[in-house]
Amino acid sequence: MKKILLISLLIPSLLKAQEGVKFEHTLNWQQVQAKANAEHKYIFVDCYATWCGPCRYMSRTIFPQAAVADIMNAKFINVAVQLDTTNADNGQVKSWYQTGHDFAEKYHVKFLPTYLIFDENGKIIHRFSGASQTGDDFVKRINDGLNPDKQYYVLLEKYNAGNKDPEFIRTIAHAAQEAGDLERSSELANAYLATQQNPYTKDNIQFILFFTRSSKDKGFEILLNHGALIDSVSGQNISGDIVRNIILNENVSPLIFPRAVSDPKDLPEPDWNKLQSDLQQKYPAYSREIISYAQATFYMNKGDWTNFNPAVASYIKDYGSNVSGYQLNNFAWAVFLNCDDTAYLQKALEWSQRSLAKTQDPAFMDTYANLLYKLGRKDEALEWETKALTAARDNDKPAYEETLKKIKNGDKTWN
Repeated sequence: MKKILLISLLIPSLLKAQEGVKFEHTLNWQQVQAKANAEHKYIFVDCYATWCGPCRYMSRTIFPQAAVADIMNAKFINVAVQLDTTNADNGQVKSWYQTGHDFAEKYHVKFLPTYLIFDENGKIIHRFSGASQTGDDFVKRINDGLNPDKQYYVLLEKYNAGNKDPEFIRTIAHAAQEAGDLERSSELANAYLATQQNPYTKDNIQFILFFTRSSKDKGFEILLNHGALIDSVSGQNISGDIVRNIILNENVSPLIFPRAVSDPKDLPEPDWNKLQSDLQQKYPAYSREIISYAQATFYMNKGDWTNFNPAVASYIKDYGSNVSGYQLNNFAWAVFLNCDDTAYLQKALEWSQRSLAKTQDPAFMDTYANLLYKLGRKDEALEWETKALTAARDNDKPAYEETLKKIKNGDKTWN
């Protein structure tokens, strides 16, 4: 009888732990504010979309955790606002369409998930964006949102009121980045660098590397013209990567991947000579390399494998030292899926080996195993796919298990 009593006493606490974060599903925004005011609680708004994988991860993995629920249910009135629309939306979701649109516009919600925190009077005080990998990390971010010294909009008010101390600007620039407010983050980063007589201290260089995302950023000119100095002080060979990515994103990608073309197979052939000529005038040190990379990615996206194979081989041959492990893996995987030429498959295997030399990523191991298998080296393929399976995250393991099964059975792992 005592054992039965003990179990019955434990059931309520177990049920409470399984409940997770309690979200309000029947109130409108005005009613949420009234309830928060009456209960002297903050308001937590989860801005999400049905297509957003990180949003689903938070909903399924983080919000159900007891430690997360304890603080969220005690301190907040919690609401989840769907920012996209689907045919499956119920009446409650539809009733929040306009409020969600207003939030997205007013608070410049560009990334999902984004979390907004309001005080009990409905005044916004903090925000942060992106999924947390663990419950502990999310609780830490929530506690930052409860701390007036770290609340983003509180800090912003102080800045707008005239606090222009360099270290304060530096702090709020990082807060803007965490908040997902990238336009303000760039503005604040430029304001901080304008206060610095010597941008080449190690701390300032790390700041420049972190915040330079556009040719309009003050750090761009520094990286463009003094990249070797930056890398020597930082100990990282990444200034060139940042410059190349900015040039590619601003000057090339919009032209070779026009938004008006929805199907990549319909992409028109760019005028490569004109593109290179234009880049040569603005960025002579980078023009040839960027065009070479652009050609490889253009043909890969278009599915033009006849032109892709020589383009990517030429790019890696000429600029291999600048190619990231991620890029090497992507190119190698594209060759694996779409090419039966042994010579190109062998080249792709070499690229895959180089990606593994940079990072022992299970996805890179999987690419290497598949290439080995397609080249007829089954035993080696089994060894590497087993390594990939062992190193993979739990939710990725089923895919690797399926590939391993196909290799063992002698089945094709490509279409």
